[in-house]
Amino acid sequence: KVFPDFSHYNERVRKPGGFTLTNSASERRWLTASGRANFVTFPSLLEDSRIPSKKGIILATVRSHDQYNTTIYGMDDRYRGVYGQRDVLFISKETARSISVNDGERVNIIALNPDGSRSDRRMNQLKVVIYKMADKTAVTYFPESNHMLTLDQCDKKSGIPAYKNIPIEIEVCN
Repeated sequence: KVFPDFSHYNERVRKPGGFTLTNSASERRWLTASGRANFVTFPSLLEDSRIPSKKGIILATVRSHDQYNTTIYGMDDRYRGVYGQRDVLFISKETARSISVNDGERVNIIALNPDGSRSDRRMNQLKVVIYKMADKTAVTYFPESNHMLTLDQCDKKSGIPAYKNIPIEIEVCN
């Protein structure tokens, strides 16, 4: 037995163009009680009360185009226009201005402890890439940045690591 959407799979996949699995949202059909899309908002990005909210910049980690989970197949990230390298830190124009750094310059990032003090977890000599993104945020590649958070920085219910909520400071290299 298979899910109905996968019935006659071998025949359907061989047709030119293949086939599309149904997706109610792409058809603008909302399978909710109201028949409309429902959005949930949160009071802030800093839902973890242990994270120092007044100090630092929030680091998120991402995968590149040439990557599947932790396997890196190439050094290019066509999603973000980065080629031949992964030692980069994406920051906004406003964040770059606030720390007096220019596109292409090198910086170090230091993870902050829950009390806001600097930890010994750091990444050195990252190349700044000015990117259209939220102020006071930064992005670098996963898994290179795994060590920037501690094992207890995770959601208590799911156990998912807080790879999108790592408080850091940025220091400009001389």
